[in-house]
Amino acid sequence: MAPLKFCANISWLFTELPDLSQRIYAAASAGFQAVEAAWLYDTDLQELQRAREATGVEVVLINTPPGDVNAGELGLGAVPGREAEFRQGLDQALKYAKALNCRRIHLMAGRVPVGTNRMAVAKEMEAIFIQNLNYAADILSKEGVTGLIEPINTRITDPRYFLDSPHQGETLLKKLGKPNIKLQMDIFHWQIMDGNLTQNIHKYFPIIGHVQIAQVPGRNEPDSAGELNYNFLFNTLENHDYQGYIGCEYKPLGNTTDGLGWIKDYWTHNK
Repeated sequence: MAPLKFCANISWLFTELPDLSQRIYAAASAGFQAVEAAWLYDTDLQELQRAREATGVEVVLINTPPGDVNAGELGLGAVPGREAEFRQGLDQALKYAKALNCRRIHLMAGRVPVGTNRMAVAKEMEAIFIQNLNYAADILSKEGVTGLIEPINTRITDPRYFLDSPHQGETLLKKLGKPNIKLQMDIFHWQIMDGNLTQNIHKYFPIIGHVQIAQVPGRNEPDSAGELNYNFLFNTLENHDYQGYIGCEYKPLGNTTDGLGWIKDYWTHNK
């Protein structure tokens, strides 16, 4: 049984440093062999390439652009009337992914438009999302890239996010029928929306393409106080022979490095 592989989410970790390229160096110094990030697009691509090449760190995952953040957008995949902008964002994400040899792109669904009722627009948004995912799947397959969709909880984090449960994600993927589009399991969000993690990991494991972790409810280090027993969850993923990466997408309680005792313990016991 191979040990699990972890990657540092440099949008959340090592924020003591202002620049994402600097955070790649910091992650490597801390022992990470891989990183992921939400949005890299304000960082010089050549600087990111230099940092990746100098450290040998793998870039595992990036997100498609969020859209107009000032207008409250957080992804465009399911948003009515934004299909052209979704395709432009996909092109930009793919440019960065190819330059950084990144093989996974999170295709963000986006939010239910302000002033509309979720139930009233659900079918339209689902149809748009499937249409955009179908387009993305064909583009990404030519580049050997996997697309990911991530349920984000609507109870605490983002009440208007369109895709909010693994069950909804599975339904979308069945309707889509594209093997290179998979489910991104952020355990923080799944616990808040549904719990039942052991059974859900088992049920959805065949379609899970990436995992992310944080404690609930504080979204801090996995070994911080909270609802989740990550030793048990890590064992569960090991028993399923999970071969992908686990993204450390959490808010450090203090200095990032000071909060890495949990992963250093894991690395020590799984050499």
